[in-house]
Parts: sequence; structure tokens; C-alpha cells
Amino acid sequence: MSDPFAFASTTPRHALPNLFAAQAQKEFTVNEAFALIDALLHIAAEGEASEPPASPADGECWIVGAEPSGEWSGQAGAIACRQGGTWLFLMPSEGLTLFDKAAGCTVRFADGWHRATPVALPDGGSTIDAEARTAIADIVGALESLGILPDS
Repeated sequence: MSDPFAFASTTPRHALPNLFAAQAQKEFTVNEAFALIDALLHIAAEGEASEPPASPADGECWIVGAEPSGEWSGQAGAIACRQGGTWLFLMPSEGLTLFDKAAGCTVRFADGWHRATPVALPDGGSTIDAEARTAIADIVGALESLGILPDS
């Protein structure tokens, strides 16, 4: 017979709370897990800020800036999601990608938040290949429309 599998109090990747047998008030644990899943699933942040917005709506998510203040103090780099009238803070794991609505592009977490920078189109030079420049402009435009690159 194999050894029984023992669960930790939270899941290893996103710290979702686990439910235990004979646990009192299981609905709190389950609802907390649902709130975390709701915040992480196909996440889109309003933008990045160091202080919470004045009138946030439930469901809004923000990337907390480098020098947070107010209700976000001590949460630099976290994702702040408004749930049930309060802020829920999620520490991003390596490789997490989200869509930044304000910048109009994806942002990736790899030892900090990283955004692609706008790409300058070719300009100048002694020999100009109009067809190549058009092709490059089309590729950059496609990457911008997909949110991979920010608009230049």
C-alpha cells in the first residue's frame, strides 16, 4: 500500500488555500481560493501605480509600483486586486504574464516586471530598400496590434 498523500495548507504555485477534512467554516477557505483564481485567471491589470485608486471597482487589478503607499504599503511588485470591497494581494510567480490595459501590451514577471519597449522603424541610411522597410513596418504593426509590443 502506498503512503497517503499529505497536503500543505496552500498550493505550491499560487498559495491557494487547501480544504481539510473536518475543517470549520469551509466556505471561507473555498471562497478565498475562488477569489484568488478569479484574480489570476486571464489577468488584465488597469496599469501600474504606487497608491490605490480613489474609487476602485471590484474586479480591478493593478501592478503595485516600487514605492507603494496607503493600503498598498509593503506590497511592492505585487498584484493588487479589488475583491469584496478590499484589496487582495498576489505575489507573482516567475513567468506570469498579464495584459496591462494602460500600456496596451503584455507584461511578464521574471525577477521583477518587464515590458517590451517600442520599436523604432528603420530611418535614414545611404541605401533605402522601400519594400524591406514596408515589411518591417508591417511586422512591427502586427506585434503592436497583438499587444506584444507597445504602440510606438
